[in-house]
Amino acid sequence: MLQVGINGYGTIGKRVADAVAAQPDMEVCGVSKASPDFGADGAVRRGYTLYSAREDRVSAFRKAGYEVAGTSEDLIAESDIVVDATPGGIGAENRPRYEAAGTPAILQGKESDSLVDTSFNARANFEDAEGAEYVRVVSCNTTGISRLVSPLEEAYGVEKVRATLVRRGGDPDQTGRGPINDILPDPITVPSHHGPDVNTIFPDLSIDTMGLTVPTTLMHMHSLNIELESEPSSEEVRELLAGESRIFVVDDGLAIDGTGKLRELARDRGRPRGDLWENCVWGESINVQDSELYLFQAIHQESDVIPENVDAIRAMTGLAGRDESMAMTNESLGIGLPGTREIPTISSPAP
Repeated sequence: MLQVGINGYGTIGKRVADAVAAQPDMEVCGVSKASPDFGADGAVRRGYTLYSAREDRVSAFRKAGYEVAGTSEDLIAESDIVVDATPGGIGAENRPRYEAAGTPAILQGKESDSLVDTSFNARANFEDAEGAEYVRVVSCNTTGISRLVSPLEEAYGVEKVRATLVRRGGDPDQTGRGPINDILPDPITVPSHHGPDVNTIFPDLSIDTMGLTVPTTLMHMHSLNIELESEPSSEEVRELLAGESRIFVVDDGLAIDGTGKLRELARDRGRPRGDLWENCVWGESINVQDSELYLFQAIHQESDVIPENVDAIRAMTGLAGRDESMAMTNESLGIGLPGTREIPTISSPAP
């Protein structure tokens, strides 16, 4: 059983830990935290072995009533592979520590692609990470665009991608983030960083991106215009995307007109933390005119990269190939949201 260490137990780290724990071929070796807050409490309650991110904070954990097994240095040494889910920039500081310990590591999208052997998206370039020592799972927005572009490129060819990203101001627990009552070009310069980030997955793709930040915590929204090399019908594109396991084509019969209802759907379906691991593409928005595809998709920034981290672990360690790994991850997490045409039969209770 592969021993996976989770260095950083915040928004992404706690979700990766739970996803790893659900896999049949790997288990959580331990998780590291920087401070003994509610996150540490949650880790202990889930049965994860707790480590202090720093030696000088071990006493603070013990004073708060949390026993720690050691520091993150110990966690790195005891792990077969580490998922670094620390805040942006800390992964760069940690990279030499992984190298010194001889432990492969996965970094997240806020880190520079220069730190790793390859950037990663399971659907698009799984094979590039096979046997790699250091891999970067790209950001939530780049993951969402890559998942969409990959099948379109395979089926029709892609000439150009133009994307406007309307981004949430912060995650629900990021009380210090804004804006509170504003709409910000973010960045004002064009393109935004998202296009070059997508090019770490698709080096030859022509893509322009613009970004806005708005006062919401729910999800990101993408408005996409994609020039295709061929001219499929709108229905053909809809069927293609509906066949992708990590794309949820939102049926108009669900009457979902925004991201708030998407999150409510996730909660109603029993998703942990109300997570949406899939791209959520509005079926009604899919429109092809003279080889130009238009659509809207929503991306849950807290969760869409979680299955990618699991698949990156398998790619780097040789546990499975792309199709097998994605199928295992999908099944273990319950990825795939059915539409209105797949309503289960509910038996009436006996009188």
